[in-house]
Amino acid sequence: MGKFQVISHPLIQHKLSILRREDTSTKDFRELVNEIAMLMGYEVSRDLPLEEVEIQTPITKTTQKQLSGKKLAIVPILRAGIGMVDGLLSLVPAAKVGHIGMYRDEETLEPVEYLVKLPEDIDQRQIFVVDPMLATGGSAILAVDSLKKRGAANIKFVCLVAAPEGVKKLQEAHPDIDIYTASLDEKLNEHGYIVPGLGDAGDRLFGTK
Repeated sequence: MGKFQVISHPLIQHKLSILRREDTSTKDFRELVNEIAMLMGYEVSRDLPLEEVEIQTPITKTTQKQLSGKKLAIVPILRAGIGMVDGLLSLVPAAKVGHIGMYRDEETLEPVEYLVKLPEDIDQRQIFVVDPMLATGGSAILAVDSLKKRGAANIKFVCLVAAPEGVKKLQEAHPDIDIYTASLDEKLNEHGYIVPGLGDAGDRLFGTK
């Protein structure tokens, strides 16, 4: 089973509390999503492989460590996932960015995929799938399905708030992937929203209703 980790650093908890507030502006919401994603990035990237490299300091030659050639890809689930990309890119600027677009069918309430645009060598990359919310788990499962269909094997899912129902569903569908969240919330309500949650992340990021 992949690991499930709540990253509860004090700075993350503080910023997440502001993010949840109903009166937080679009501008502040957007900045906070990026900041929290960047802070989470330290933990999410903790097991990236290192290699030894010989360098020259002002004093002497020495062997030190650098990230090994493992390529990274950040794959936001559209729309809201876009809000987390820059925060992670600020830590790993060489990462490629793919996109998976989904919308919720109003009748069935199931996610429908409308766009998949990925780096060509996606099968060779360590992938971070990002979406501010893991609610029912539907779109996360579909996104991971989509990546695995294209040969991807090394996948981590990163979100800001998760409902226990969504975590369970994603783990059952894809037991091999690691899940990281800044908060495990209480539950889903009857409309599929996370409680206490933070509302509709896409609408709050982009100022739409």
